[in-house]
Amino acid sequence: MKIYTKTGDNGTTGLSDGKRVSKSNIRIKTYGNIDEINSILGIILTNKLDGDIEQLLKKIQNDLFSLGADLSNPDLNKPSERVTLEMAEFFEGKIDNFEKELSPITNFILPGGTKNASLLHFARTVTRRAETQLIELAEEEEINDACKKYLNRLSDLFFVLARVINKRSEVPDIIWKPKKDTL
Repeated sequence: MKIYTKTGDNGTTGLSDGKRVSKSNIRIKTYGNIDEINSILGIILTNKLDGDIEQLLKKIQNDLFSLGADLSNPDLNKPSERVTLEMAEFFEGKIDNFEKELSPITNFILPGGTKNASLLHFARTVTRRAETQLIELAEEEEINDACKKYLNRLSDLFFVLARVINKRSEVPDIIWKPKKDTL
């Protein structure tokens, strides 16, 4: 099978139901952002990570493909790979466990610290962008509502993982200092 099909040369792409839409369609932009998150995780996974975090990020990469498949099938009545509420609830359990390693947040935390923590903050911001586009898509078309909760929890998880990586590396959180405190 060839990687190129030439069917998108006119600026359209196919959804899993066979319908063709513009490559600028909000649905396509949304799962393009999902793909970007997955690529950032791929970069992170080239670095040294604790086993529990590495395993979790690999699971998330697979989940993100399920999310892309879900979004590529606009017919919610047709069977497809679908995101479930349990997938988001899994993140809640992970967040709760990882937060046990951390001190409570008393100030806003800036992205940074170790390379992996910084990349997770980057993944978090792309996840927020994807979530925003997903909400825009949901305002136009019916989508699987579990996708909204999934992305919301995923960005929370990335934030907590960034803090955990910094903590385990003995790198302190970078605390935001309001202008009045920096003069």
